Amino acid sequence: MAPPPHFLQPFLMAPPLSSLVFNVCRREPELIRPATPTPSNLHPLSDIDDQECLRFHFPIINFYRHNPEMLARKVDPVNVIRNALAQALVFYYPFAGRLIEGANRKLSVDCNSEGVLFIEADADVSLEQFGKFLHPPFPCLDELLYDVPGSSGMLNSPLMLIQVTRLKCGGFTFALRRNHTISDGAGLSQFLSAMSELARGADCPSIKPVWERHVLNARDPPHVSYIHHEYDDVSDDQCTIIPPINICRELFFFGPEEISTLRKLVSLHVQRCTDFELLTACLWRCRSKALHFDPKQTVRMLCTINLRKFKHTMLPLGYYGNAFAIPAAISTAEKLTENHLSYAIELVQKAKAKFNEEYLKSVADLMVIKGRPHYTVANSFVVSDAIHAGLELVDFGWGEAVYGGPAKAGMEDIPVMSFYLPYKNDKGNGILVQVCLPAIAMERFVKELDSVLDKDQQIIKDQQIIKDQQIIKDQRDKPTISIRSAL
Repeated sequence: MAPPPHFLQPFLMAPPLSSLVFNVCRREPELIRPATPTPSNLHPLSDIDDQECLRFHFPIINFYRHNPEMLARKVDPVNVIRNALAQALVFYYPFAGRLIEGANRKLSVDCNSEGVLFIEADADVSLEQFGKFLHPPFPCLDELLYDVPGSSGMLNSPLMLIQVTRLKCGGFTFALRRNHTISDGAGLSQFLSAMSELARGADCPSIKPVWERHVLNARDPPHVSYIHHEYDDVSDDQCTIIPPINICRELFFFGPEEISTLRKLVSLHVQRCTDFELLTACLWRCRSKALHFDPKQTVRMLCTINLRKFKHTMLPLGYYGNAFAIPAAISTAEKLTENHLSYAIELVQKAKAKFNEEYLKSVADLMVIKGRPHYTVANSFVVSDAIHAGLELVDFGWGEAVYGGPAKAGMEDIPVMSFYLPYKNDKGNGILVQVCLPAIAMERFVKELDSVLDKDQQIIKDQQIIKDQQIIKDQRDKPTISIRSAL
């Protein structure tokens, strides 16, 4: 495949990350239990928590620089974090339990205090060797977050695994894998914030955790009040099958220049769209063109939206369960690819606008009625915005992380999903996106994206299209004067 244009060039660090190899010496995994006795009971998950698409383990990783003060005091990050974890589990004791499954696939946490898996490790590598600007994929990730055999199951397995790896420069990595049914990204951030406060000497977390998963349970009787295209049943003849072989994974950076160029292309009535809406519409449209969908097939864009974004909700302060949905925008492939970018933006905006408390309750009802289905993968583009996750703010006493966020740039098992990650390089702050496509489709995707970001010709072309469309609209809206009215 020909190299992409310079502003789309997937990053190759110096030295290239793929060439960085190092050794990690790990101690035997141990189970960290709450520091003091905790309640022993059964905590059912919500009907949002235990849906099929969340039944997996999700990894994150934070990189920390050395801290001269901590180094002078000979403070060991492994001991600090191990102790903070035991203290935090007193408040977040369900994390130390194990999942069990009941009738109708209903998941509950057996709060048995068996503990969180913890690994102490040392690596013969310095933080600087990872490059100036850190981003996934990270070299030797399997060594920095070791998959302990038998630990990644859904039932009767640890809900969380943590590995703290000292680096030879005095810095360290903090890697964590959690069962996604127990919490979403915001809930995890709340837990890690509690850990960091305790690590820095607090007696208790500033925000007390609240379970109360019943607030996001299905109603009795369940009542699906919205159309949820994100859970449509799609037959093989209604979709384009993408073989899982020969998949290319490329990273693209969208900085101020690229976002500004895209914004110049849109119609006036959508120019106040967010960067997320603008970028998502562009990628969805380019991706659909690259995949050569049947023009009449339905294509989808699914985006995660968290209820916590609203100021006043039914969620109590301290709630750390999953509280998001993935509303869908739909279109025929023909309309999406042939219409102007503004058309795709409007679809994304309408999908986001649907989301509210009632929408999330409707999803919970659908889960119970339909047996907790997975969202529709066929002909879908799924976006998860991790830009404001705030994991880099977690400070165990060594300062904020140099990088904090997903350990992987995408989902290996679900190539239709892309994460939006915050990223800063010499061009400024921007958004890093991994796109996964078959090799031939990736080549077409890069060419299409190149044509969209061609600053000279494309802007002139699209401005002319917008002008022509406005002339047609004006002519259509112009009142006609009949002979009768003229008389």
